[in-house]
Amino acid sequence: MNTRNLFDLTGKTAIITGGSRGLGQQMALAFADHGANVVIASRKLENCEEVAGQVRSRGVRALAVAYHAASWDDAGRLAAESIAEFGNIDILVNNAGMSPLYPSLTAVTEDLYDKVMGVNLKGPFRLSALIGTHMVESGRRGSIINVSSIASRRPSGNEVIYGAAKSGINTLTVGLANAFGPNVRVNCIVPGPFLTDISKAWDMEMFTKRAQTAYALQRGGEPEEIIGAALYFASDASSYTTGALLNIDGGPR
Repeated sequence: MNTRNLFDLTGKTAIITGGSRGLGQQMALAFADHGANVVIASRKLENCEEVAGQVRSRGVRALAVAYHAASWDDAGRLAAESIAEFGNIDILVNNAGMSPLYPSLTAVTEDLYDKVMGVNLKGPFRLSALIGTHMVESGRRGSIINVSSIASRRPSGNEVIYGAAKSGINTLTVGLANAFGPNVRVNCIVPGPFLTDISKAWDMEMFTKRAQTAYALQRGGEPEEIIGAALYFASDASSYTTGALLNIDGGPR
């Protein structure tokens, strides 16, 4: 193993769901910087196209695909379009997610429940099943990276459904690692509070004050601080790591 090139992704192709903003965008650009072609998949095609342009400016290829993570059919279409464009897929990042607020548990509608479960759990399962099988059948060494949440382990009262769905992602990670080994590795990033565009809805004064005592690092994460974990799991640096859940959460106390 040449440690100088440990995180080299040259010639590989990655699919990143929720890749048009936030943590997904950071991962897309980092993978491109390390030589990977990138498929950016998200609800709004124009946002995907914008990030695809940023990826291409780094000298690699990119494909923008409109994708609804709760749609079984969209998973099939995304997989088919990506394979048709690039031939083989080496990395899949299941990053798309949603956690809508609700006034009370009894106010949660069946439609809201199904949407949260669909985006956060059903979509990653279906896309992983398709892309993971493609990786196995093509004989390539692949990497699937799921993105969970600290809510999967310590959900607040406002994150009950989301936390349950992300807990399912943790379980899915271990199950898929066993299903797709030995050539395809499946791991999971478990983020804490990151200061992405979602944080614009937070009471930042309250969060900053609480972070002083709630987290060992006493702050929220910056979006680019997800890059190290993503590159580790995507590259040969983690060649003997599968079924792992890695907390990137500032050290909750």
